[in-house]
Amino acid sequence: MLGRARWRKDRLGVSVELREMNVTAMDFPDDSFDAVVSTFLFCVLDDKHQLPALEELGRVCRPDGVIHILEYAFSEKPLQRFIMKLWAPWVRFAYGAEFDRNTEQYLEAAGLDLLEMKFLYKDIIKLLSVRPKVS
Repeated sequence: MLGRARWRKDRLGVSVELREMNVTAMDFPDDSFDAVVSTFLFCVLDDKHQLPALEELGRVCRPDGVIHILEYAFSEKPLQRFIMKLWAPWVRFAYGAEFDRNTEQYLEAAGLDLLEMKFLYKDIIKLLSVRPKVS
């Protein structure tokens, strides 16, 4: 992934610092960012890593900042859900992803407030907008 990002960076001639690190122990100081964006990260994290990763995103986000989390969800529509359940083993094998992580269940324990949850594509791709709780 970083190799592809470096190629695009060079091709576009943009000044971007690319860094590899563990989402549960990032090298950034507390309150480093006004906004944090996570796209399809939590669907590949095991349950035991969900809370530490959310806590870490909350740590690096400023108290008045926003964390946007884009995730998959199983559809509530019977046919769509059935098809997704058929795909689930292949998606798990090929990408290590799950459709049923329900990341929002960890927000309270991670010290994050849910500002908004909305679906961006049908009832399959959802966006969680959260903020660190103010003590």
